[in-house]
Amino acid sequence: MTKYLEIGQIVNTFGIKGMVKVNPFTDDIRRFDKLKTIYIENKKGRKEYEIEEVKYHKGMVLIKLKGIDNPEQADLLRQSYLLVDREKEEPLEKGVYYIVDLLGLEVYTDNNELLGTIDDIFNTGSNDVYVVKDELGKQILLPGISEVIKEINLEKKKMIVHLIKGLI
Repeated sequence: MTKYLEIGQIVNTFGIKGMVKVNPFTDDIRRFDKLKTIYIENKKGRKEYEIEEVKYHKGMVLIKLKGIDNPEQADLLRQSYLLVDREKEEPLEKGVYYIVDLLGLEVYTDNNELLGTIDDIFNTGSNDVYVVKDELGKQILLPGISEVIKEINLEKKKMIVHLIKGLI
């Protein structure tokens, strides 16, 4: 499992005090309120920053970082990713997983037929959709609902699904 979790990407600067505008990669945008520090990763490496202030604007997160005091300094962080240390995160509820942990899992039917591996996951609003790709590159889209997803075993890197009528 990865040590750090990506929770957003800096997409722009905001204002004259050096705030950065962040596209959040999390279901709970208010999680930024609880953060005291954040790691920022880009081509130059990973660096920890203290968070001075967090605001929200039109679905984006605005963050003021200690030591970033003008738009020019903030602009140098554009396209960087925001990371948190996984060990400091609160445990997830049962049946809830980080996307990074699901990517690459082998997907089998409940008849033990290999469908492929999880290549991507996206949200439709009502549920997640798992993009499963086989060795030939063919994609199967599986809804993240209990009728389809029967078991997720992170230790074995395996997901078991039930193919209901009309999926394939």
